[in-house]
Amino acid sequence: RIQALLFAVFLALYVVTVLGNVPMIVVITLDARLHSPMYFFLKNLSSLDLCYSSVIAPSALANFLSSKAISFRGCAAQLFFFSFLGTTEAILLAVMAYDRFMAICSPLQYPVTMCPATCVRLVLGAYCGGCLNSIIETSLTFQLPFCNSNRIDHFFCDVPPLLRLACANTALNELVMFGICGFILVGAILGILVSYGYIAVTILRMRSGSGRHKLFSTCGSHLTAVSLFYGTVFVIYGQPGAVESMEQGKVFSVFYTLVIPVLNPLIYSLRNKDVKDALQRLGQRPTASCSREAGERQCP
Repeated sequence: RIQALLFAVFLALYVVTVLGNVPMIVVITLDARLHSPMYFFLKNLSSLDLCYSSVIAPSALANFLSSKAISFRGCAAQLFFFSFLGTTEAILLAVMAYDRFMAICSPLQYPVTMCPATCVRLVLGAYCGGCLNSIIETSLTFQLPFCNSNRIDHFFCDVPPLLRLACANTALNELVMFGICGFILVGAILGILVSYGYIAVTILRMRSGSGRHKLFSTCGSHLTAVSLFYGTVFVIYGQPGAVESMEQGKVFSVFYTLVIPVLNPLIYSLRNKDVKDALQRLGQRPTASCSREAGERQCP
């Protein structure tokens, strides 16, 4: 009964993730008014959410139905892509904070500083950082001897539950995981705090109340996404003893692998007038096209 309930919950979360992130990607791609650095980064964020949920959810759903085993190589591949996509998202959130800092604090230099080439380089840098971290974590984890139980106390292959299966000293692995995740978290959070410190000072100096409200609304969406993502990641990976607290880790893992990808599109679409207007234009496009042709031929 518990597996059936978990299957229904995971399936619902994954379907909503797909239905929330795919329209965001499509509307940002098709609507020329959203071809700006902020929405370019947001499209990449939606793509990452969709991909790393897809790395976890289908395998978990299959396991709930039939308790299907995962192969050694399949487990390594799942860990690699999950770590790669998750780390990339952590860095991308910091890049998005820098983009907001440049747009608000240096509006005249913004078109030059955040040109398309720079945006692409920043996104590629985030992907390279995610790939490097993933290679280190996956290689260190899967070079350990696994000679005890082969049952993973988790719903996907992650570093903490895999370290518990190893029959060797994992102190070095835990230290490396704590060091790398701590470095990424601290570096990204410091960048976000500095960026929003300057943003807050700039907004408070503005005289226009409507301008303040618009900027606070835009920045509030990003801050909400940052708080949700970094808060849960820190609980699992960024503190000593994370390997031992597996029950707590499983709960938080559900949150940041399946719940946050559901919430991010809602956060950005409900609090962003441009995105809501673009979704309406996209939905009205076939009707408008039909109306224009109504004088020439009868619409179906």
